[in-house]
Amino acid sequence: MLLILRTIFVVIYSILVCVFGCIWCLFSPRNPRHVATFGHMFGRLSTVFGVKVELRKPADAESYGNAIYIANHQNNYDMITAANIVQPTTVTVGKKSLLWVPFFGLLYWLAGNLLIDRDNRAKAHGTIGELIDQFKKKRISFWMFPEGTRSRGRGLLPFKTGAFHAAMAAGVPIIPVVVSNTHDKIKLNRLKNGLVIVEMLPPVDTSEFANSSVRKLATHCRELMSAKLEELNAEVAEREKNGKI
Repeated sequence: MLLILRTIFVVIYSILVCVFGCIWCLFSPRNPRHVATFGHMFGRLSTVFGVKVELRKPADAESYGNAIYIANHQNNYDMITAANIVQPTTVTVGKKSLLWVPFFGLLYWLAGNLLIDRDNRAKAHGTIGELIDQFKKKRISFWMFPEGTRSRGRGLLPFKTGAFHAAMAAGVPIIPVVVSNTHDKIKLNRLKNGLVIVEMLPPVDTSEFANSSVRKLATHCRELMSAKLEELNAEVAEREKNGKI
């Protein structure tokens, strides 16, 4: 019964957000501030799923300039966890097929997100140049999933280098975001589904890797995120065991 009620509410809520969002975005189409606004609205669904999302970020996070945010990509529940910490003027880079998702696809594009054709190497490479061009024109940041696909319980997957190439070419920092484990954590027929911690790490200065390979920067960021993920998972397990969530 709880599964049915949740499903009905989430579908209706999501459709309303998408329809309202598309109308709202028409007044200032592809304004990068829209992404955080509607990302946070989807993030509110965490309470519907019985998940407590705890956000952590550096004290000066609101003052960060242009940057590339990277996050671990676990499953569709990233929409109700990681979405809560997206900063204003940050847009995501997603696959072109998202445009065809009913209701959501149009909002995703109108909000200013960048769509790429991952099956076309030439176009995907051109996206890096587009990111650099956007950095030069305005205050904007990009949110990317360097794993390139959902991990679905397989841990932190190997990183692709696109985000790191773009950051080094544009001279902007990398800001890692780590979300504690959500794989097999959320049961739709269960009232409470525990704690998820979303933590933003301090910026990684890409200029320090100017004389190194992009792969070395990617490896460094992955090591930071892997260590933090292990730390957060252990904390969540301990707090849930002791009922301190």
